[in-house]
Amino acid sequence: MPLKTVDATLSTFNAVFEKFKSEAPNNKNNLILFLADNEPSTNRSWCPDCVRAEPVIYKKLESSGDDVALLRAYVGDRPTWRNSQHPWRVDPTFKLKGVPTLILWENGEVKGRLEDHEAHIEKKIDSLIATK
Repeated sequence: MPLKTVDATLSTFNAVFEKFKSEAPNNKNNLILFLADNEPSTNRSWCPDCVRAEPVIYKKLESSGDDVALLRAYVGDRPTWRNSQHPWRVDPTFKLKGVPTLILWENGEVKGRLEDHEAHIEKKIDSLIATK
């Protein structure tokens, strides 16, 4: 089955996340990837770690052969993300510290995560999605 992706922003996240959770039992793996927004002037992410990690993550998930759902959640522009009161930084479920962050979502909770400095490492991605 192909990788199923859905995108959300801060303003659309709650509705998209509810649908993601309701469909989670249909997939072997459910992942949430928190990413930086693209800069309008360049159409590229302002986050170098996101630029490095995204292609590796997509390649690993697409080649897994399992039903995988990926919710891409965009944290906003750099000033929005840098705010210490960013909703996903203070959220008790996600507690984001950096982007990209790849989260394994299982049975209504975070079961594993890879944060900015490790989200591009293929072996770690394999280990995360193999935990189920």
